[in-house]
Amino acid sequence: MNQSKKITDAALLTAVYLVILLIAFFIPIIGLVALLFLAIPFIMYTEKYGAKSGLLMLLVASLLSMIFATIISLPITLLFGIGGITIGAALHKEVRPYEVWARGTIGFIAGILVVLLIGQFVLNVNVYEQFDAATEDSMKMVERTIQQLGLSGKETDALLEQTELQMQNFRDLLPSSIAILGIVFAFFSQWLSYKVINRLEQKSYQFPPFIHFNLPISIIWFYLIALLVGLFSNAEDNSLYIMAFNVITFLSVLLIIQGFSFLFFYAKVKKWPKAVPYIFLGLSVIFPFLLMFIMRFIGILDIGLGMKKRLVHNNKK
Repeated sequence: MNQSKKITDAALLTAVYLVILLIAFFIPIIGLVALLFLAIPFIMYTEKYGAKSGLLMLLVASLLSMIFATIISLPITLLFGIGGITIGAALHKEVRPYEVWARGTIGFIAGILVVLLIGQFVLNVNVYEQFDAATEDSMKMVERTIQQLGLSGKETDALLEQTELQMQNFRDLLPSSIAILGIVFAFFSQWLSYKVINRLEQKSYQFPPFIHFNLPISIIWFYLIALLVGLFSNAEDNSLYIMAFNVITFLSVLLIIQGFSFLFFYAKVKKWPKAVPYIFLGLSVIFPFLLMFIMRFIGILDIGLGMKKRLVHNNKK
C-alpha cells in the first residue's frame, strides 16, 4: 500500500511539474512567475520520501520534459530538480530552516553549474564567449551612438574605456553571481514550498523571524581576508584578484542581509512604526551605492560586536 502511494505521488507531482513547465515555456506573461514554482514538486516528494526517491522522480521528469517541451527544457529541469531535491532532503531530515536554506543554496549552485556544463559540452555554448560577444556588440552600439551625436575627445574616450571596464567586471563576477542566484532561488523555493506543504499536509513549516537572522562571526574574517587579498593583488588579470573580488561581492550580500536584520530588530525593540524599516529597505534599492554600504557596515558591527544582544541588555536597564 505504501509503495503504491509512493508511485501515485510521484506520478501526480511529476505531472504537476510538467504543467508548470509548459506554462513557463508557452505563456510568457506568467512564465517568470511559474518558474518560481518549478522546484516545489521535487521538494514535496523528497520531503516525504527522501533523496533517493527524489532522484528517481528527477530522472522521470527529465525524460518526460524532453518529450513534451523539447530538449531545451532539460537544463531547467535539472536546475530546479537538483535544488528542490536538496531542500526536500533537508526537510526530510528535519534540519533547521536556515540550514535548509544553506543546503538549498548549495543545491541550486550545483544545478546552475550542471546547466553551464551541459551548455559547454553538449550544446557548445560557452558563457564567457557569449558574454564577450555581447559586450563587443554593446560597445559597438555605444560607439555608433556617440558618433551620431557628434561627440569626441578625451572625455568620450575615457567614458568608453570606463564602460568597457565595468562590463569586464560583470564578466569576472560570474562565480559570485551564480552564488547569489543560488541564494535567491533557494529562498523563494523554500518559502513557497512551506506555504504549499502547510496547506496540503497541515504542517507548520516556517522561517524564524527575520530579526533573529545571524551569520557566524567567521564571515567577518573571510571578508577581511578577501579584502586584503584584493588589496595586494590589484592586477585585474590576476586570478587571485578575481577570486577575491567574487568572495567580497558574495559576502557583501550576506552582510547587507545581516544589516537589514539588525534594522528590523532595532525597529521592533524601539517600537518604531512597522513601516519605517520597509521604507528604508525601499530607499536602499533606489539609492544602493550609499545605503547598501551603510547596511553592510551595520551588518559587520552586528556580527562582530553582538549588537542585538547589547541592544536587548541596554533596553532592560
